[in-house]
Amino acid sequence: MISNNNNNKALKKRSGLGRGLGALLQDSEAVNESRGVKLESFNTMSDIDVEFIEVNPFQPRTYFDMDALNELAESIRVQGIIQPITVRQLDHNHYQLISGERRLQASKLAGLKTIPAYVRTANDQQMLELALIENIQRENLNSIEIALSYQRLISECSLKQEELGDRVGKNRTTVNNYIRLLKLPPDIQVSLRDNKITMGHARALINIDNIDTKLAVFRRIVEEDLSVRQVEEIVRNLANGAAPQKKRKDKQNLKYEFTQLQYKLSSHFGTKVNLKCDDQSRGEIKIPFASEDDLNRILELLSFA
Repeated sequence: MISNNNNNKALKKRSGLGRGLGALLQDSEAVNESRGVKLESFNTMSDIDVEFIEVNPFQPRTYFDMDALNELAESIRVQGIIQPITVRQLDHNHYQLISGERRLQASKLAGLKTIPAYVRTANDQQMLELALIENIQRENLNSIEIALSYQRLISECSLKQEELGDRVGKNRTTVNNYIRLLKLPPDIQVSLRDNKITMGHARALINIDNIDTKLAVFRRIVEEDLSVRQVEEIVRNLANGAAPQKKRKDKQNLKYEFTQLQYKLSSHFGTKVNLKCDDQSRGEIKIPFASEDDLNRILELLSFA
């Protein structure tokens, strides 16, 4: 067990590296004290049996990338846990995770029997708030997950947008831009979540009032691989009363030999290869990949690796 003085020194040292979990938890204490709620500060740091720790029921993320978890597990095998997790104690040998689920899951994969943890007092609302804020600050969330986390902090933790912005290090405009994404039709939200379109595309689409027109422009983005600037120009033209331009025919009328070549390339690389060309047979070939491993597979087929 480590003394409180050493804990405080360690926290201060980590805080100097940026807005880590320690800084977030300290921010949480300050805000809750302003509401008249006094939280107990870190009182112990112990090595706790991983089997005694249950997951955070308020965890906003339900999916964790297994490749990333395995990489973290390998790092933990080599270097150990660099930053302890944080838990609250429910009973003797019964703890509940506040933050650090990736570290906990990766530690189990690494075969660790115990894990260093700060033991802290927190009620259910504080559990939710800390889990949401840690995810926003530390995880590689997509735009929709961030928007949903912001919305939950506002609705379930009674935070105003200005207060939320201070807590997550964003200004009110940025927070509002994310929350507005939740007004988009489900098809567009799913596409944004799956990285088929960017937040820039989505923000442009928000400015189209008519739902049918919004979806029509969205389909053009996906089918024609439009840039954000192109979409913004379409939206400006719509605002000025101009009808959206029709999709160019040469986008879909490949010559027979090119169609066959596209099919063969797709079969060879095991992914849908996109081949584009104009009337002068000038164009480009796009080979998408789903992960780093998939990229390495394609590079091997290209004899680059």
